[in-house]
Amino acid sequence: MLLCGLLLVGCRKDPALPVAEFDAPFPLQLPPGAPMPEFPEDNPLTIASVELGKALFFDPRLSRNGTVSCRSCHHPDRAFSDTVALSVGIDQQLGQRNSPSLANLAYHPSFFRDGGVSTLERQVIAPVQDPLEMDHSIQRAAAAVSGDMHYERLSQLAYGMPMDAYVITRAIASYERTLISGWSRFDRYFYQADAAAMTESEVRGWELFTSSELNCTACHTGFDLSDHSFQNIGQYLEYADTGRERITQGPADIGKFKVPTLRNIALTAPYMHDGAITTLDGVIDHFAGGGLPHPNRSPLMTNFALSVDQKAELIAFLNALTDERSIDQVP
Repeated sequence: MLLCGLLLVGCRKDPALPVAEFDAPFPLQLPPGAPMPEFPEDNPLTIASVELGKALFFDPRLSRNGTVSCRSCHHPDRAFSDTVALSVGIDQQLGQRNSPSLANLAYHPSFFRDGGVSTLERQVIAPVQDPLEMDHSIQRAAAAVSGDMHYERLSQLAYGMPMDAYVITRAIASYERTLISGWSRFDRYFYQADAAAMTESEVRGWELFTSSELNCTACHTGFDLSDHSFQNIGQYLEYADTGRERITQGPADIGKFKVPTLRNIALTAPYMHDGAITTLDGVIDHFAGGGLPHPNRSPLMTNFALSVDQKAELIAFLNALTDERSIDQVP
């Protein structure tokens, strides 16, 4: 079913219809230090496409029984992450993974914790059609919202065609690309040279974070504080969810998951692909212990020791990564 949906969305060739109003590029706000994201040629970021995408993101009609929207598992006040270990879908069914933050998806080369989808447009289809999430088909979801006059107007403005599956995937992807994180006190300290933006304790935590002893920046680097690689961190000796191996079918990828961004990390608990660790204190303890000796455990996982004060300083730094403004740029 998913393959059929992907083919339908990828091959749409309807001629453009005339529009009565003028659309314009979306005025994307980028924080200092943020690179300009790359946008697909067939889905430029426009005011109408982003406005339509946000409306659809919050619309439960995309689910089979009208009870679940994208927002159900991605809460704006939690940097568009979830608050529970395993997200709850239609009919109160538990999903298979913890829903991560959607911040800075515009910079990601692949999507989902296993990297199984290469574009945001295709990513939109999976939760709609997953029986544990929205349990619909993308075609029936489109039929559920077609005829909505506000949606139809925006669809014509943005894409020159009526509401359909093609439009849904493009519009939601456009909205998600505007969720840019980079407005934290750390950003003011690091990118704007505002020495007063972080406390002395937070600065010491940053120094620990970048030290050779902890080596956090081996993976949590760059503007998104993630290299978007796939790593096995020794969380388990046997993984119920095999992670990247589900995509590659390679035994060497068992237990590997995409390195998450650390931006807004204080807001996105619980942590790990399955939400198994509930606090930052627990996350630090896991990495300090070096993880369990799974055959695929990353060689970057090494033991380290922190004093009580040092752990508090490291957590203080992580708290300084919280955005000081909403990452939602659409009123």
